[in-house]
Amino acid sequence: MPRPSRKLERQVIEQAAGRCEYCRLPEHVSDLPFHTDHIIAEKHRGPTVLENLAWACFSCNMHKGANVAGIDPVTGGVVRLFRPRQDVWEDHFKWQGAWLHGQTPIGRTTVMVLEMNDPDSVLLRELLLLEGTF
Repeated sequence: MPRPSRKLERQVIEQAAGRCEYCRLPEHVSDLPFHTDHIIAEKHRGPTVLENLAWACFSCNMHKGANVAGIDPVTGGVVRLFRPRQDVWEDHFKWQGAWLHGQTPIGRTTVMVLEMNDPDSVLLRELLLLEGTF
């Protein structure tokens, strides 16, 4: 598996503006390293190019893995996951306090597959909201 070059990784990080491109967690508050994620996994022939790379927190990256789709919890249909280079985040997600809600099938499916509202993530966001850093 080819790793992105340092130059390419810097471009991904710059594009992400210091936060996870899935859950929006600021990198500076994380104890765990962020990763360069292949939006379309390499095992699905996703290339190592800027258009297919996203900056992801450890949790989102580990839960996403090689997944490119999941089951929409509302309709039961198979739906592709959110693609940071193709989709507009605000079109698919909405914050309600520390809880992230999917507003579309893509958003709902991504929240579920990436387990974006697991108790640890919600607690961290609640603390960050109290501090005014999220």
